[in-house]
Amino acid sequence: MHYLSSVNLYPVLASGVAAMIIGFVWYSPLLFARPWMKLMGIDPDDKEKLAELQKSAGPTYGLAFVAALVTAFVLGKVIWMASVSTPLYALKIGFAMWLGFVTTVQLTGALFARQPWGLYLINTGYQLVCYLVMSLIFVFWP
Repeated sequence: MHYLSSVNLYPVLASGVAAMIIGFVWYSPLLFARPWMKLMGIDPDDKEKLAELQKSAGPTYGLAFVAALVTAFVLGKVIWMASVSTPLYALKIGFAMWLGFVTTVQLTGALFARQPWGLYLINTGYQLVCYLVMSLIFVFWP
């Protein structure tokens, strides 16, 4: 139980919400929606297909939120264990976690799935921003 008590759950929740907001912006028409869809083999102009995808998005968003909470909890635990107290150090920890775990796992998956490099870059870029923002949330949370 001590493992759970060392991490403040409020910044975990805030980090999960932040990851979802970042995702909504990252994968929106404002940033990478069109290139991401094209790289995924989805025609961004096919209104029928897009409507079909939107209908089944609820469970996907729910599971993505749970994944973001787990990520935030583990990142919060690492930040707590490392006694991080400055924004720069938090950013270094977030970057190291992203570089060591996210990029390598996503790269392996992208290589074996023969995904385009652009798709890998869009997806890992999103994760980088999430890890950095989450790290800052933990260091700035009162």
